[in-house]
Amino acid sequence: MPSPSSTPAEPAEPAEPAEPGKTAKTAPARRTAPAEAAATTAATARTAAAAKAATARKAPKAESHLAMVRRARRINRELAEVYPYAHPELDFRNPFELLVATVLSAQTTDLRVNQTTPALFAAYPTPEDMAAAVPEEMEEIIRPTGFFRAKTKSLIGLSAALRDQFDGEVPGRLEDLVKLPGVGRKTANVVLGNAFGVPGITVDTHFGRLVRRWKWTDEEDPVKVEAVVAEIFPKSEWTMLSHRVVFHGRRICHARKPACGACPIAPLCPSYGEGETDPEKARKLLKYEMGGYPGQRLSPPADYPGKPAPTLGAR
Repeated sequence: MPSPSSTPAEPAEPAEPAEPGKTAKTAPARRTAPAEAAATTAATARTAAAAKAATARKAPKAESHLAMVRRARRINRELAEVYPYAHPELDFRNPFELLVATVLSAQTTDLRVNQTTPALFAAYPTPEDMAAAVPEEMEEIIRPTGFFRAKTKSLIGLSAALRDQFDGEVPGRLEDLVKLPGVGRKTANVVLGNAFGVPGITVDTHFGRLVRRWKWTDEEDPVKVEAVVAEIFPKSEWTMLSHRVVFHGRRICHARKPACGACPIAPLCPSYGEGETDPEKARKLLKYEMGGYPGQRLSPPADYPGKPAPTLGAR
């Protein structure tokens, strides 16, 4: 007999009668509260583990500095094969013309500079001539390049400095060049690398954009970008690396819509997919000789595969 303190068990519910020809189903045993809690905890743990595993599969593996350097150098080698003819896209015949053209190239295209400088150098072929220029007359010549008043002031000022401090010659040292009016590190490196054969890294908007897309650096300041990239590549590569990267930025890896589907270094690019990935659509985005159009120079090098640019006013 049960003790007086025992609570009588609830009577079991009668099983539902089986339909004719079927075996009655036995109801599953009800889990106790602790068992249900344990099962819920286990299921939650399995779900969390599965989510973590999926995230781990999708998340890119962190790239070591050494791996980045190797990838960066491989990109440079690939670009050397794509653009064996890479060159400065400003027309010039001597260091003075390159210096002037580079100053004019700020906030405009190299094409517009190349279309403007023939008349400018015809009027002022030497630093002495340019230093003595009437500002209003020079402004009219260089007006197509934009910011013509500020540029005129810089050109007359740097020409006077060349005349008075360097005997009318463009100096071949960075520390001297950056003291000239309107000349910064970018302009100085262009002149040193292409007129004097002194290696230099030219960090313009194209160069800065691409090295950040390629995850070589996340720096925005051009001087810091230059310092970081200089540590990745041997000095002998600096000038040509600059040309190759700028060429690629102008022709394929555009600012607004990169032609990812037509990019020869897509497998090496961590930003692949930011632009058009369809090959046919991407090919329509290619510019200059890559797209079958004229380049920026009126007088390109002999090995340039594209068409010369038209003169100012030509259709």
